[in-house]
Amino acid sequence: MIPSQNGLPSPLATLDEILDGGDTSEKPMKVFIGHNLGNRTFLMQMPMHEFFAMSEVANDPGRDGDAIAQRKLDPTHANKLAHYILKGLVSAAIERRDILKKSPSIRLNEIMHALGRQPYMAIQPIVVNVRECDPRGNDIRGDRMVDRRTDETASFKVFLSQRHVLWVVDGQHRRKAMQIVFEFLDTIRASKTYPKKGANLFGSKDGEALSTEELTAWEECFEVARTYCTLLIEVHLGLKPDEERQLFHDLNRLGKKVDTNLALQFDNSNPVNLFIKDELVDKLGLRVTEQDVKNWNDDEGGITRKDLVAVNALLFLNKTNINGASPAMVHGKTGVAYRFWTAVDAIPGFGEDKAREKTVAAQPVVLKALAKLVYDFAFSNRRPANGDELVDDLLGKLTDIDFSHDNPLWRYYELTDAERHAHGLTGLSAYLPSEESGNRDIGSHQGGLMRFGAKHNDIYPILADMIRWRLSFPSRRGAEPLPNADAPAAA
Repeated sequence: MIPSQNGLPSPLATLDEILDGGDTSEKPMKVFIGHNLGNRTFLMQMPMHEFFAMSEVANDPGRDGDAIAQRKLDPTHANKLAHYILKGLVSAAIERRDILKKSPSIRLNEIMHALGRQPYMAIQPIVVNVRECDPRGNDIRGDRMVDRRTDETASFKVFLSQRHVLWVVDGQHRRKAMQIVFEFLDTIRASKTYPKKGANLFGSKDGEALSTEELTAWEECFEVARTYCTLLIEVHLGLKPDEERQLFHDLNRLGKKVDTNLALQFDNSNPVNLFIKDELVDKLGLRVTEQDVKNWNDDEGGITRKDLVAVNALLFLNKTNINGASPAMVHGKTGVAYRFWTAVDAIPGFGEDKAREKTVAAQPVVLKALAKLVYDFAFSNRRPANGDELVDDLLGKLTDIDFSHDNPLWRYYELTDAERHAHGLTGLSAYLPSEESGNRDIGSHQGGLMRFGAKHNDIYPILADMIRWRLSFPSRRGAEPLPNADAPAAA
């Protein structure tokens, strides 16, 4: 770095020295000098909004050409991060009011409740590169900051100008998320109206005007983004595009992905996950395991966390995962959901030792079928007029359904027409999809056990149709409910 003398810039004698020494756009930054595997780096902090203004991403073929060092942006991922950052800014605004000894903001707390609280929020450090400098940073003007008590170096002050662009190596989607958040805040601050649909990160009040209190609350969120909320940034120096690409690869491919069960166990932000922990585990006492049971002889009656989450994703959201679930999506549904799991827990054999050998209901795909039925009857926009009655009927009769492995219902596709007739399954065909199209291999019955297949998304709708028929519920294909007078009593 270009040194100073006695805390003042070194004297400059020529025009060339003036041009080399700096420019009027320079900003002082306090940094710590690091050597990451021997490569000199700066570690620094700056407010989120300031980082966004000083950074760029090299992923535009038309603009960056051979200097591209990033993958294609995933807008969906960036939008999820934007919701997370907005929630973090609201939390920071509440925290800042507390630090400044200000009275709590009712509107900020209401917004936080709508977005969904969680125990802790933070953005991981962002890795950038300053291309327009020497790999050792020797051509960046800087001063040594000395602790006057010990005369030791406390940190360094470097001066970054507009030519020192912070090219993002790891953090492209975080930066895009910041842009989405700032555009949202700029829009509501300028128009005093919430954006419509997709552009509304708040998730409700689409197109509605803001009250004075709401506008004040969002202004505070913008203020903390400019001042209070800082990012930790690791700055690499003088890397060429091919070196940026290598660093990007190493940072994103050499790390080990977190196990799904562990990630779900640690996550206390998603409202569906909170329902599972608070209501199903702590209150109902469902036994949750972190590893799949491959040998059914070792089954102790638990259900893996990822399977429990997948079933509840269908129950609450009609989705295969709980990503993006908001408190509004769960509000008003927890009562029915708890009744559902109470009824499931009462199925003979469920939750017991060697449960999978005792009942097919211990297999997650069967639970998904039941959850899908409850969603269709209770929560769907196309729920039937008598949906509440159907939910009550389903949950009330759940323990009456034959979930044994020997029930011929589950082996429908393995049976001949004569066998189907003998078991009283003739009318089931009107409820099921055509056997001529799609996957109809739902599993196999061997050694007295019915093992359903791994393609759950193909199988659980068929199982749900079978249960509809067994309970004489309306078919989703418009078939009239048929009485099962010829069905065996045990079924």
